[in-house]
Amino acid sequence: MHRGSTGTYRSTSFGGETVRAFVPNALPPEPPIEFTTERQRHLERVLLACGRLDAITALLPDPELFLYAYVRREAVLSSQIEGTQSSLSDLLLFELDSAPGVPFDDVAEVSHHVAALEHGLSRLREGFPLSNRLMREIHGKLLATGRGAIQQPGEFRRTQNWIGGTRPGNAQFVPPPPHEVQPCMTALEQYLHDERAPGAIIKAALAHVQFETIHPFLDGNGRAGRLLIALILHHDGVLRQPLLYLSLYLKQHRARYYELLDAVRLNGDWEAWLDFFFDGVETTATGAVDTAHRLLALFDADSRRVREYGRSTANALLTLEALRQRPVADIRLLADRTGVTFATASRMIDILVDLGIAREITGKKRERAFAYSAFIEILNEGAEPL
Repeated sequence: MHRGSTGTYRSTSFGGETVRAFVPNALPPEPPIEFTTERQRHLERVLLACGRLDAITALLPDPELFLYAYVRREAVLSSQIEGTQSSLSDLLLFELDSAPGVPFDDVAEVSHHVAALEHGLSRLREGFPLSNRLMREIHGKLLATGRGAIQQPGEFRRTQNWIGGTRPGNAQFVPPPPHEVQPCMTALEQYLHDERAPGAIIKAALAHVQFETIHPFLDGNGRAGRLLIALILHHDGVLRQPLLYLSLYLKQHRARYYELLDAVRLNGDWEAWLDFFFDGVETTATGAVDTAHRLLALFDADSRRVREYGRSTANALLTLEALRQRPVADIRLLADRTGVTFATASRMIDILVDLGIAREITGKKRERAFAYSAFIEILNEGAEPL
């Protein structure tokens, strides 16, 4: 369906030149999105894939373990899209305060992403509404320190920004002028709470494009917009555990992603965007289910190997359980989590190293840190720095 532009252009001045800034129309799209039989069937497959993911999380012995790992994997991937070079191992080491050689600015940025996502999920569980206030709070966490701290964290922008180019005059895209940001975000918030709005999958798809088009913050809009997808799906009950994040899919299809955002703005091609988004959610949900099965099989196989080791089985199993919860750990953390002495934890981790389950990663004789290598390798697929 051809709608033409999904907004209007407004003249605005910046740096002594006048540019045309794009102000999107409020959601939902007009005329309504065309739902062919095939598109409806696609949506049903997406919902089925999400249902499978929701079901497996209900069966997991410790859903929080998967949530801990997936939140960090998402933080790494989402930040990589914005140009950071940190890996999942970098982040886990950073959180352990044992990160020699890790690019501090990059890994701190990823750590802030974890804090932002966890803050948003915690607020939703408290019953706080999915709102502009919550998005500003999340943004404040996202840009708490480092490079983003000078970009008005937690506040909608008061100056013009742009995408691509060196200034608005040669930019690829110029979002709404500053005085239009609050009205646009108010309209988006109203859409999120409109009882006549379509289901959560479609709502998340449309809201993400709208958020990225408004670009309400000076920095961090891409990361915040991807967090918005996860928050909508969790808030609207598609997933009890927020385990579906699209950053890996968007990282793998970056060019097509940006092309489709432009197609919505210029031509009103919401249908092509929805097809892409549906593919992303279905692929991601199916991949998350597969990852959960692989991790469960890994945990079961490694537990059997420890039990067959023949001595100190009980404490070694406790240590393995602690590594499942924190796949990069030092001996002090393992001792704290298992309730054994430092010396006992040291002996137990050496057993896991002998079995090839754990690997020492600092190369030091003191203040050693260990990784549950196979666990991290499964999570790390696709999360290598760009």
